Amino acid sequence: MGGAGDDGAKVPAAAGGSNGKGTAAVMDVVSSSSSSPAAAPSVLKSVLLSYAYVSVWITLSFSVIVYNKYILDPKMYNWPFPISLTMIHMAFCASLAVVLVRVLRVVAVPASPPMTPRLYAASVVPIGALYALSLWFSNSAYIYLSVSFIQMLKALMPVAVYSLAVAFRTDSFRRASMLNMLGISAGVAVAAYGEARFDAFGVLLQLAAVAAEATRLVLIQILLTSKGMSLNPITSLYYIAPCCLVFLTLPWYFVELPRLRAAAAAVVRPDVFVFGTNSLCAFALNLAVFLLVGKTSALTMNVAGVVKDWLLIAFSWTVIKDTVTPVNLVGYGIAFLGVAYYNHAKLQGLKAREAERRAASMATAKDGDTEAGARLLPEKDGGDQKN
Repeated sequence: MGGAGDDGAKVPAAAGGSNGKGTAAVMDVVSSSSSSPAAAPSVLKSVLLSYAYVSVWITLSFSVIVYNKYILDPKMYNWPFPISLTMIHMAFCASLAVVLVRVLRVVAVPASPPMTPRLYAASVVPIGALYALSLWFSNSAYIYLSVSFIQMLKALMPVAVYSLAVAFRTDSFRRASMLNMLGISAGVAVAAYGEARFDAFGVLLQLAAVAAEATRLVLIQILLTSKGMSLNPITSLYYIAPCCLVFLTLPWYFVELPRLRAAAAAVVRPDVFVFGTNSLCAFALNLAVFLLVGKTSALTMNVAGVVKDWLLIAFSWTVIKDTVTPVNLVGYGIAFLGVAYYNHAKLQGLKAREAERRAASMATAKDGDTEAGARLLPEKDGGDQKN
């Protein structure tokens, strides 16, 4: 989803986020367009729309991350209350989701299977709890770490998702994949070694956020996808945002409420315009995810995420004036190559599965034609005998 400080909408392909369309399908269409000139305009339109969806998602994800950094950083807006910020986002997104689902009826709630209290408690509640932890920890990390270094640490997401998928037996162990994960981890370790503003507590917060988000993505596959339930970002917010808000209430009451009461008015200066537009950007990001993943694929979003990370690193270096060392760049370059290989392997897997599906479909159709022909032959022979 991405309701608060992260681009948490990012869905690793290993977590089952792809809808079976997108990159592989577009490449198949493009490859066949050479034999059908009339299809060229539609292919061009599809490619341009895909670039438009990617651009909108990158812009909104970029804006949410930078906006949250601006609000939480003590040197900028100086409102260092990440749980409160996350709760504002969840309340705003939940309210808008209720209006869109129940009042305007823009989208319908899943009817098969229906969302019963038992299914909600068994599936949505654990996902909501993990989402609350992921947003809490990731937002808190912006107080201690630079935007650029946080993006480098996020490169560990495929490592966490793949490791948990193997542990939960939703994916198989492959030596090549594990070596790839080790390469990504080594690159992030080099980047951390070269970080000028290294803060151990901030790194622990971001690693905890990555672990919580990876677990959430794997549980989505286990608890929801396995039950045949499909949630788009609006219905996800409709179900998960209120649950996330409830879970955040407990740490907020003990951790931030006393600080908010004790803080001077000069330090705590919530601005309706700032927090309203910030929450609106967070909600718009969910709609952009819906368009991007629905019209292309989760793998496309992962590839676009790499571009966005480089843009954020450049922005952090040139505009925010965060220190980015050569060792940082070398380490992230290693991790980047690992993530690029990971995405390439996922793309090849999608293309292979699509080819198998088409081959099976053609074989089924051919068997059906053969069977129909076999049924017609006796009738024809019988007719000849009568003549």
